[in-house]
Amino acid sequence: MPGEAVAVVGASGSGKSTLLGLLAGLDTASRGSVRLDGVELFALDEDGRAALRKRLVGFVFQSFQLLAPLTALENVMLPLELAEQGDAEVQARAMLERVGLGDRLGHYPKYLSGGEQQRVALARAFVVQPKVLFADEPTGNLDAATGKGIIDLLFALNAEHGTTLVLVTHDEMLAGRCARQIRLAGGRVVDGER
Repeated sequence: MPGEAVAVVGASGSGKSTLLGLLAGLDTASRGSVRLDGVELFALDEDGRAALRKRLVGFVFQSFQLLAPLTALENVMLPLELAEQGDAEVQARAMLERVGLGDRLGHYPKYLSGGEQQRVALARAFVVQPKVLFADEPTGNLDAATGKGIIDLLFALNAEHGTTLVLVTHDEMLAGRCARQIRLAGGRVVDGER
């Protein structure tokens, strides 16, 4: 549902990241189906799934996944350039300002703190106006105070953009901030509450 935040929770090894990969079409299922914006993912070839992801999906990972040879600004511009949007720099600058990094545009990832790197990752994910944002343990590599700031920013951006957020976490307090929790154990859904 647009704007909804859903947490996928469970212990390590319960299948949370695997489920995220299936939902995003990064992995293929041995059976069953996944629909993204009404499109059956596994009816598409890899190029078709990639095109659908480019059009609809944003990602935020525990390990930030920034490209080291690119500045913060260039990292955020990249998905816009891949989508052939002519005003990529203007949009990327505005989004980096929004996440509080307007003074760090020219910095490379190695010169940014973990929290700053994750804010760049959030800016990169939201700049393309995704319908769905998949976040896999987005605070896993951050201290508690920095992680709380990142989560507050994630939920604020989610609300501003009306993006559906699918958040993989083992943090019960964080899951509690979501409207719905889906609990996994041994690769199976054991509880899905609203």
